[in-house]
Amino acid sequence: MTPVTSGALLGLIAGLGLSMVVVRLPVLRRPRLEDRLGPYLRDTNRPSRLLTSRRSVTPFPALEHILEPFVADASRALERTFGGSASVRRRLEQVGRGTTLEQFRAEQVFWGAAGLLAGLITALLLSAHGSFHAVALLAFCVICAITGVLARDLWLSREVTRREQRIMAEFPTIAELLALAVAAGEGAVGALERVTRISRGELSRELGRALADAHAGASLAQALEGIANRANLSALARFVDGVAIAVERGTPLAEVLRAQAVDVREAGKRALLEAGGRKEIAMMVPVVFLVLPVTVLFALFPGFYGFSFSG
Repeated sequence: MTPVTSGALLGLIAGLGLSMVVVRLPVLRRPRLEDRLGPYLRDTNRPSRLLTSRRSVTPFPALEHILEPFVADASRALERTFGGSASVRRRLEQVGRGTTLEQFRAEQVFWGAAGLLAGLITALLLSAHGSFHAVALLAFCVICAITGVLARDLWLSREVTRREQRIMAEFPTIAELLALAVAAGEGAVGALERVTRISRGELSRELGRALADAHAGASLAQALEGIANRANLSALARFVDGVAIAVERGTPLAEVLRAQAVDVREAGKRALLEAGGRKEIAMMVPVVFLVLPVTVLFALFPGFYGFSFSG
């Protein structure tokens, strides 16, 4: 490690430490007017923070509690920098874990810190084995931190996609169970209660949430529309519309549910055929670019060898 690189890294660490100390000075942490007047303008008193349950986003809850003010400031900075709160809230609803936007931003901060730590370790290893410019190493660390923040957002989108796939895989079975319950004489609400009681899965939990909304005062159609809005699946939206029309107009609900299950199974078969076609094309890549050149080389090598021997 060169003296310039070592000095730059030590200066960076010292600067980060001094900035954290300065930011937490009482002079710079004066309460805002909103914080001072808020307790007197709210309708209800804020519950004690000692009685609220805390959800840790890291395996180290004590360290997380110590760094909570810094994480909150960094989360607000991320919110101002990246934005997209509406999209993030919608995807958090689709995941269905009850994670708030503030908790997700805190997770992004920790992922970014992990990326920054990985970048610092890599920069130290690179500087130890060669001479690299300090500015390039600093830019590499910043890129690693930004990559960690964006990776958490991409992981959330992947979680949404996986959950939608699980819901579509469970949907035909749930629809047929509902059809059997309705054909046996149960009403729409009774059939939903029976199915949610005997089944497990993402769709079953969504139906249980819809039942809770219906018991809270919403109509069954409105509660089921909440499922369609959260899941954002066309097949589930058609299912909700069919159930709502059958309940409102008195049409046979069992036939509607069976037809919905058949449609989803056919859509699953088409998706499998499409996936098989894509995999078949992907399988041609190693054949064309790896196996075929080696075969041609083995076929032509004896001729080239014979020409060189005869020459």
